[in-house]
Amino acid sequence: MYQPVKGKENWFRDSQSGSFDCADQDTYTKYMRAHAAKKKAEKDFSTLQKEVDGLKSDMSEIKSLLLTLVQKTS
Repeated sequence: MYQPVKGKENWFRDSQSGSFDCADQDTYTKYMRAHAAKKKAEKDFSTLQKEVDGLKSDMSEIKSLLLTLVQKTS
């Protein structure tokens, strides 16, 4: 038996399996596009975070090398 999902038009829950179903293909397609876009944004953010961490590490190493160079020339 399908029960409507509160606050979600055209979405129903199968009481036996617990799965969700959408009665409107356009609504489902829009949902899946939004879901995929959110996942891509999360992945992009994670990638950028890793790149920034790598750049911070590189800058720290460059700073250390410059300080060593300055100390040796003094």
